[in-house]
Amino acid sequence: MNYQMATLIALLLVPLAFSSAGIYQSWRGGLLISEMRRVTLALIGVILILILLGFVTKTSSDYSRLWLGGWALLSWMLLMAYHVFLRFALRWIRQKGFNTRSIAVIGAGELGREVVRRINEASWTGLKVVGLYDDNSRLHHHVLDGVRVRGDINSLLKLMTRRKIDEVWVALPLRAEARVKEILFELRHHTVTVRFVPDIFGFRLLRHSVSSVAGIPVMNLNSTPMVGVNRVIKGVSDRLLSLVILILISPVMFVIAIAVKLSSSGPVLFRQRRHGWDGKPIKVYKFRTMAVHQENKGTVTQASRNDPRITSIGAFLRRTSLDELPQFFNVLQGRMSIVGPRPHAMEHTEQYKDMVDAYMQRHKVKPGITGWAQINGWRGETDTLDKMKKRVEYDLYYIENWSIWFDLKIIALTILRGFTDKSAY
Repeated sequence: MNYQMATLIALLLVPLAFSSAGIYQSWRGGLLISEMRRVTLALIGVILILILLGFVTKTSSDYSRLWLGGWALLSWMLLMAYHVFLRFALRWIRQKGFNTRSIAVIGAGELGREVVRRINEASWTGLKVVGLYDDNSRLHHHVLDGVRVRGDINSLLKLMTRRKIDEVWVALPLRAEARVKEILFELRHHTVTVRFVPDIFGFRLLRHSVSSVAGIPVMNLNSTPMVGVNRVIKGVSDRLLSLVILILISPVMFVIAIAVKLSSSGPVLFRQRRHGWDGKPIKVYKFRTMAVHQENKGTVTQASRNDPRITSIGAFLRRTSLDELPQFFNVLQGRMSIVGPRPHAMEHTEQYKDMVDAYMQRHKVKPGITGWAQINGWRGETDTLDKMKKRVEYDLYYIENWSIWFDLKIIALTILRGFTDKSAY
């Protein structure tokens, strides 16, 4: 029985330790040795925690050291075999034309052509360059290293409205800093992953932290943490937890539904289109807290203090955040997450996307019922531009530092600090 308990604890620790070690990130094009090193270190961490728990609970003498060593060795061998098999299986699949990602390269100079050559030589990565783009009109329509120069950045923007581009790689000289900033500004309305390929092929790097894809040093300018196993773990945990929560709170939701129906005429639920993951429209559910009214097309007026549209029961629901409970159905549908940036009305996104830097990047993950910005007091009405900037700042911090541990911390803080907030009305 003791060994079964130790095995169960280890199984619970492995996903947390592996997530913290960055093992669940996308390893497309990365080095196998780096992946194996992280797996080894994470497994060692799990074993050390088990040993520490044994000493703390004074049960270490109940376990055979030979059993622990054998279990650790067998686990390491199986994990190594799994990662090696997965690596070669994915290589084979990608070489057959599946599980690929389309890349647009900005910069048709020597650096851009070097990027194309290396990607073409590394077909196992599944990366496909769909076109080169450059400001030099004399290069347009030329074929360089098997890839056509399709135009300038405007041509790329037009293409992105017709077909999905997974990533944009900016391959410009380091001296073109101003142009790189302009390109990022022109791509601000898109959620595509942008990578900067620094012109450092002639440098000798020593302990420099640069990502390597197909042997190309790249610096991620913006990307999502929800890739590979991270995406699976987040999705599964969200759905399981939301299902349990919905079962537990169903009596409360039933009472609220009756109260909403009796308080004023209109539907129990309020449905609104908002931006979700990758900026795609989703329909978000809430308990209706306002009297039914009609707004001008393209306008959504935020609730304010003493808003006459809010019903008596609606004021209580908004103050306690109980109006958000139906969003657990959104989580169950896969449209939202329990933790993430709060979804904004589409009209507000149109209003702020040009006023707040990197505003659209908050859509790199699924929107959430609670989030880092909300537990830090940035919820409710954003009646000033500075309030929206602070909310986006906290949202981007969450995305940049995401981990399973961070999600658990936010959920715990949401429960401990309660659901009421003086800025919610």
